[in-house]
Amino acid sequence: MKTKQDLRKEMKETLLSIDRVTLNKWSQEITEQVLSLPEWVNAKTIGITISGEYEVNTKYLIEKAWESKKRVAVPKCHSKTKTMTFREITSYSQLEVVYFGLQEPIEDRTQEVLHNEMDVLFAPGLCFVTNGYRLGHGGGYYDRYLTEYGGNTVSLAFPEQLVEELPVEAFDIPVQKIVTNTKVIIADD
Repeated sequence: MKTKQDLRKEMKETLLSIDRVTLNKWSQEITEQVLSLPEWVNAKTIGITISGEYEVNTKYLIEKAWESKKRVAVPKCHSKTKTMTFREITSYSQLEVVYFGLQEPIEDRTQEVLHNEMDVLFAPGLCFVTNGYRLGHGGGYYDRYLTEYGGNTVSLAFPEQLVEELPVEAFDIPVQKIVTNTKVIIADD
C-alpha cells in the first residue's frame, strides 16, 4: 500500500490536472446533492471549511446556508496546540488569509460555535474510501476535532478522490456520508 505522503502528492497532481470548468461544474452538482440530504435540510448550524483551489468549492453551500438562514461555522486552526475551533461567519469579509493561503475567521469579528451547536460537520479530505475513512492534508486537526464531535459528518468529493484503499490508523475517524457529483455514499464499515 502507498504511503500517506505518496497518496497526498498523487491526488494533488490529479486534481490540479482537471480543468477548472469541470471542477466547478462538479462542485455545483455536489452542492445540489447535499441540498436534498436530511442532514442538510434539518440542520440549523453547519460546520464547513472555506475550500482551497483544487477542493470541492464550498462557497456554493455556504451561500445556500445563508439564504436559508442557517448558521455557518468555519474552522480556525491553532497551530501551537494542533487544535481547531469553529466560528460563525455571516459574510466573507469576516475571513482573513492565513498560512498556505487558507481562509479562516477573524477572531475579534466572529463568535465561537461549540461542538454540540453544529448539526452537521463537513469534513474535508484529499482521498476517501467508501467506508468513510478520509486522508486529509496531514495536520490531524479534523481527527482530533471529531473525537469530541457527536453530530452528523459528511465529506464532499470529486469522483477522482475515491480510492480503493487508504492506510488507516487507530486515531482516524470515518465520516458517515461522502457526497460526489453523481452519488451519495453511506459509509459502512
